[in-house]
Amino acid sequence: MFMHNKKLMYTVRVSEPNPVLASLMLEQFGGPQGELAAAMRYFTQGLADEDPGRKDMLIDIATEELSHLEVIGSIVAMLTKGAKGKLAEGAEETTDLYANITQGNGSHTLSLLYGGGPALVNSAGQLWTGGYIDSIGEPTADLRSNIAAEARAKIIYERLINVTNDPGVKDALGFLMTREVAHQKSFEKALYAIDNNFPPGKLPGKPEYTDKYYNMSQGEGDMRGPWNQGTQWEFVDIKGTDAPVNGGDGNPTVKLAASEMAAVNAVAARTMSKPDADPITGADLGAGPGAGKTKTTTGG
Repeated sequence: MFMHNKKLMYTVRVSEPNPVLASLMLEQFGGPQGELAAAMRYFTQGLADEDPGRKDMLIDIATEELSHLEVIGSIVAMLTKGAKGKLAEGAEETTDLYANITQGNGSHTLSLLYGGGPALVNSAGQLWTGGYIDSIGEPTADLRSNIAAEARAKIIYERLINVTNDPGVKDALGFLMTREVAHQKSFEKALYAIDNNFPPGKLPGKPEYTDKYYNMSQGEGDMRGPWNQGTQWEFVDIKGTDAPVNGGDGNPTVKLAASEMAAVNAVAARTMSKPDADPITGADLGAGPGAGKTKTTTGG
């Protein structure tokens, strides 16, 4: 059961309308790193989680993300309030009104298409999509994804803070940014509360490959570090002449029934190219300046 408290989770004070800033704020309303995506990610994970502790945490954080969505949406509405009223009532001369709603970015879309209200789009006008939810139903994988999602959201909030001088908006964004830090800590604790949480899933990796580092981008700029050196790693330079890492000649094979092989051979014979052919093509016949060398009917 959900109950809504009409008070915002965090008091927001906006100094003045700013449609351009409102459009940027939509990134955290309907964007991939935004609050709705976070709420849906954690809510759906919580519904499916069999662990009562993680389920409670995920639903708690999902619900908080919905409250953050309300804060961001309220900021967007307040930043567009002046333009919204003038647009609805035609309270200004056409040129002044046009200047108000076309200050840059997507502010005109926000004003004209959505009437100044928060819309489930990102700052570029892209519609929100469930494709932003990357849960896979394995807690050790999902918790790592959640940690990364909170980190990305924090960075977006940092960038939004850097593009506004409105002290009230900065204050609210600072709160939301800080909550991303708290959520990362909760997800980290939940991850490491699971014994044997790496590698994700149940099946072990193949021992002959788990400790190898394949150097497959070679040349100037090759670097060694804790990611590929030390007792934990076997560093392997891959050369163009090397055999596949599991042996064999590197050519793919498939076993087919006799009737299937006959059909494959028939297709290959019917579509075989003629390397010695040199036909005149449509490109040759229609060639003009800049076409490069072409074949002509006179053998050119």
